[in-house]
Amino acid sequence: MVSSAASMQRGSGRVPVRLLGAVFILTVCVAPVTLHPQCLDFKPPFRPQRELEFCVMYKEFGCCDHQKDQDLMRRYYQVMNKLDQDGFASCAGFVLELLCQECSPYAAHLFDAEDPSTPVRTVPGLCPDYCSQLWDKCHLTLPLLSDDPHVAKVRDNRTRLCRYLELDDTDYCYPHLLSNRKLSQNLGRVQSDSEGCLQLCLEEVANGLRNPLAMVHANDGTHRFFVAEQVGLVWTYLPDRSKLEKPFLNITKAVLTSSWEGDERGFLGLTFHPEYKYNRKLYVYYSVEVGFDERIRISEFHVSTNDMNVVDHTSERVVLEIDEPASNHNGGQLLFADDGFLYVFTGDGGMAGDPFGKYGNAQNRSALLGKVLRIDVNNNERGPLYRIPSDNPFVHERGARPEVYAYGVRNMWRCSVDRGDPHTREGKGRIFCGDVGQNKFEEIDIIEKGRNYGWRAKEGFSCYDKKMCANSSLDDVLPIYAYPHRMGKSVTGGYVYRGCEHPNLNGMYIFGDFMSGRLMSLREDRDSGTWSYSEICMGMGRTCAFPGLINNYHQYIISFAEDEAGELYFMSTGIPSATSPSGVLYKVVDPSRRAPPRQCRYDPLPVRVKSHLIQFVPQETLIGLDPPSKTEPEPDPSEPHDWLQELIDRLGALGPTPTTPEPTTTKPPRSSRRKGRRRKGKSRAESVPELQNGALRLAGDEQGRTDRGRVEVYVGGEWGTVCDDLWTTNNAGVVCRRLGFQHALKAAKNSEFGEGRNLRILLDDVQCDGTESSLLDCTHAGVGVHNCAHYEDAGVICGNSDLVGDV
Repeated sequence: MVSSAASMQRGSGRVPVRLLGAVFILTVCVAPVTLHPQCLDFKPPFRPQRELEFCVMYKEFGCCDHQKDQDLMRRYYQVMNKLDQDGFASCAGFVLELLCQECSPYAAHLFDAEDPSTPVRTVPGLCPDYCSQLWDKCHLTLPLLSDDPHVAKVRDNRTRLCRYLELDDTDYCYPHLLSNRKLSQNLGRVQSDSEGCLQLCLEEVANGLRNPLAMVHANDGTHRFFVAEQVGLVWTYLPDRSKLEKPFLNITKAVLTSSWEGDERGFLGLTFHPEYKYNRKLYVYYSVEVGFDERIRISEFHVSTNDMNVVDHTSERVVLEIDEPASNHNGGQLLFADDGFLYVFTGDGGMAGDPFGKYGNAQNRSALLGKVLRIDVNNNERGPLYRIPSDNPFVHERGARPEVYAYGVRNMWRCSVDRGDPHTREGKGRIFCGDVGQNKFEEIDIIEKGRNYGWRAKEGFSCYDKKMCANSSLDDVLPIYAYPHRMGKSVTGGYVYRGCEHPNLNGMYIFGDFMSGRLMSLREDRDSGTWSYSEICMGMGRTCAFPGLINNYHQYIISFAEDEAGELYFMSTGIPSATSPSGVLYKVVDPSRRAPPRQCRYDPLPVRVKSHLIQFVPQETLIGLDPPSKTEPEPDPSEPHDWLQELIDRLGALGPTPTTPEPTTTKPPRSSRRKGRRRKGKSRAESVPELQNGALRLAGDEQGRTDRGRVEVYVGGEWGTVCDDLWTTNNAGVVCRRLGFQHALKAAKNSEFGEGRNLRILLDDVQCDGTESSLLDCTHAGVGVHNCAHYEDAGVICGNSDLVGDV
């Protein structure tokens, strides 16, 4: 899936740290045959909507719908009408079987059609014993089935014919593939590896985005989608994935954010009104600075009457503003639920542990922070910009804010409304949220009216504030799932899949983790109401070897999305900075089964475009598999084959480039933890006669070099280490200049210079702008306050030239 990243402060759910010096691992092994069902149109097989009448052996699952089945039946009778009675009796079964292999779930393999650029066989690949039987009984019929001149040329020579009809991959020859358990077991189901990790694929949809944190649609029949960047830009994309050159919305001058990694402020969310088609309204959630105060702002905009692809920026009306006491935990989700009301998801105000007031913001129903708010923005052209729904749970509670719908949340990042099962509507209207944890757990919740979600008394299923946790009046609702920080440290909530294209995924809640890059899923047991967990990995081997599919993505999973048809997407980036154009939008694809042809068709309404269009150009590629069209010819058996050199060449070709952030691989490899021994020589900081708070030294370089090492800081009479959460080159620059160097060449992470286990961790979540004289002058979690371990000890490489040499 992805490589692990350094952790960060637990609500730093968004836009956190750059992963420097990441290690990407390619595992090369000899694996047994892997399932890769594929049709002649280069897509996965399906279950026919209407029962087949001719190729009935594939009526449950295959590559033919009723129309294709009828076409094959007509071809069958065209062939059989040219045979005499004896030929009919001898060959009817063979002709039927050969024609119907176009309906096989492995048709692309049988006809050598896995590569769209190569010619397709006219006769399926046959196993030698079956071919011999065919030749004995009715080889004269082959020219009636094939227009391949070579088939006609060799049909009278059994050996030459059967050799010509053989497949290179004997696992797929007909009819033996029917009895091959490795190919038939779990056919049509989502595949998983030996550890139970589901094998899915991706399709690249958009790229070059700067921290894309939301994708929404207007539900207006146009099937446009709109992608928001943290800096305050929203872009319009057409159904063909072309992008309009002119932004849909540009409020970059008003949005409060910065380019440093870890800034959670910015443009955080948007949603269209359910009646957008008629009122042209949308709502946005962003950070602003008013005087010396930082706030979150929810505003209403109208789309221009002159251009359906541009917002009227003069139409902004501020619906709600809330003071933010700290720069993190800003929430950011806006959505309209099935009841037609606007739901606003706020963070608890920031810092750590919700330290505001006696019980914190989240448990205080008179505060708007740490809440799910529910307001009515319908028919607000006159009078107040929003009203309170009459059935809000705390309308009549003295001192409580009437906007509050649910409380006790820490920093919910990405929520969604379940569309419900396409046939039964089961689950429709449920609101799922990912709530970012503090020290130990991340959680997934289903939001219910008036309920308490536990923070800060609880984190996941465990107690955080033990005194509050023991209070019998807490009456909190538990999450449907929680996972520990060894799996990830910043949940990104997702969606229950309800699209049409991938029936196997129906009812599966798919979500991720920003820091670890894990993709995960939950599925509900309808009888017990419990949820079972499965990790999602990218398909191995040939699993994703379909045109346009890839099996890798950038690590930092920022957000999930649905398009107007209900298909599922997510956004991630390789460099999580608001100014880095390394963000990509991906569509989730199940390679094991698709919907029947023509079932998922829709006709988008026309879009009048006044801006220039930028055509989409994919940048990502399938990894771990050479495209068939580029394979070299087999070496002559008489020539020695240097397999070791071939392996080295392949590994070199797949290595990361120094200029582009490498997409992550199938599963998250463990972080590289180079454990260096502590060098005996004194560092620069140790040579200072009288140590002062903020003094620094470097340690742990195995070669004893003084320009690099693990960062150790002196505070309150003791030396300690610094955690690499939010560790950036700005932080490293403060260290290097304090030690007398001109430049920071690298901000090292993951204990690259060994673990300082004999020292306490003194600083965590350090954020510098680069001008400070000491790490203590930068913002941080507090001396001795941390939620990390020594395997995340930070380091630096310094120099007096800004050119990187031997690092």
